[in-house]
Amino acid sequence: MKKLIPFFAVQLCLLFVITGKAQTSVQLRINANTPGATISKYIYGHFSEDLGHCIYDGFWVNPALNVPKQGRIRMDVVEALKKIKVPLLRWPGGCFADQYHWSDGIGDLANRPKRVNTTWGMVVEDNSFGTNEFLQLCDLIGCEPYIAGNVGTGTPQEMQNWIEYLNFNGSSTLADMRKQNGHEKPYKVSFWGVGNESWGCGGDMTPDFYSDEYKKYAAFCKNYPGSPLKKIASGANADDYNWTEICMKKIPLWDMWGISLHYYTVAGNWQHKGSATQFGEDEYFAALKKCLYMDELVAKNSAIMDKYDPEKKVALAVDEWGIWTDAEPNTNPAFLYQQNSMRDALIAATTLNIFNNHADRVRLASLAQTVNVLQSLILTNKEKMVLTPTYHVFDMYKVHQDATLLPVQFFSPDYTFGKDKIAAINCSASKDKDGVVHISVVNIDAHNTINIGIVLPELNFNNVTGQILTSASYTDVNTFDLPGKVKPADFHDFKTTGSNLSVNLPPACVVVLEIK
Repeated sequence: MKKLIPFFAVQLCLLFVITGKAQTSVQLRINANTPGATISKYIYGHFSEDLGHCIYDGFWVNPALNVPKQGRIRMDVVEALKKIKVPLLRWPGGCFADQYHWSDGIGDLANRPKRVNTTWGMVVEDNSFGTNEFLQLCDLIGCEPYIAGNVGTGTPQEMQNWIEYLNFNGSSTLADMRKQNGHEKPYKVSFWGVGNESWGCGGDMTPDFYSDEYKKYAAFCKNYPGSPLKKIASGANADDYNWTEICMKKIPLWDMWGISLHYYTVAGNWQHKGSATQFGEDEYFAALKKCLYMDELVAKNSAIMDKYDPEKKVALAVDEWGIWTDAEPNTNPAFLYQQNSMRDALIAATTLNIFNNHADRVRLASLAQTVNVLQSLILTNKEKMVLTPTYHVFDMYKVHQDATLLPVQFFSPDYTFGKDKIAAINCSASKDKDGVVHISVVNIDAHNTINIGIVLPELNFNNVTGQILTSASYTDVNTFDLPGKVKPADFHDFKTTGSNLSVNLPPACVVVLEIK
């Protein structure tokens, strides 16, 4: 059976002819000269909340720990993130943002107050990692900061003061305080979230109430010279389309850069989300199906936005996404520590393909979370550090950042499990500023190799290279004892004939091709 993937446009045509279980004939045609939207680099952003061991023992470590450090910032983690060109880092939450008061985290460490993190485990927060430390971390990574402001327990005055402290290039009590704390020049922080999950942990608000709160807060979020703000409204929980409708109706378009969307892939349910490592094909299939639902969510929320913003001036910012499983056994369940498998890499690659193909509206996203929490890029244990399969997807996909989308239309074979079925193939393609074409293709079918024939009639190319991420089992993980079990390898299972390219995609794999 053939299944049309509706969100891809007409410039790439992929036709599958399926005989029994073997996908034996696939044709993909690409018009590399047809421009699409720019795939914003901010789609490849990340999220680091003051939660578990993401900040403390992740980025910010004990001074006695024997690892490369700048101050207390762990530099092997920083170097790993620099390698994949992380463009954006969101902090301090998440739910923690709406109980965080920025003035607790500045100045002399000895004088910073200790607070209880009532959101995540009732642990004591010593505030040794605060605003200046976060901005130093972003500077070391080479990424832009995205700060989530406190609307739940904060005030407009508090948020206004934070912005002045960071962005005012002059002499004022707050700007002088920043200088005394070691940063003479303004930080020029552009991205600001006005609250987080205001429908839930951020205050249990209605969309009408939140829209009014947003306008009140936004009125005091000032653009200082040279520091224009990109304000992001707290948007919908997954398919709460009414929330999106009310916010788009009530908040002036000129007053927000973007509106957020949060969605997590959960294989089971919120009470029993399933294991990160011990799962069969039933949970594998369920997780990939839930992951693919992201396309419908983006499309429907975008359609609502189009009613009020047909010129697409407001970005859809998917600033929390990823797979959420049960915490690993024998860990604090409030710390949300989970392992990261080949399944999770397929989820990451598939989701990024969805975002790429909706680049006209999705212009920012943040995977949850960067280190030691949920679908993390990096796991640490004292001196040890391991890169997860998801990290390698971001490394392979960094070629799409700020490239021109080459829209796709194709028919996918079905991946069938029991009486259910989902599309086996998803992909996205782009052309970078040097004219190099990249095609990222995911085969989520757990059993079948799929052959693709690519026709490139309008592209004069001399060289094709590829990388593949796959493993013997979709449950495979990287551990501190075996850190390289799942990692990219050079991909050679293709051949060229004139302007045609034939590619074999093994089961459960991610492949990125470079054509130049």
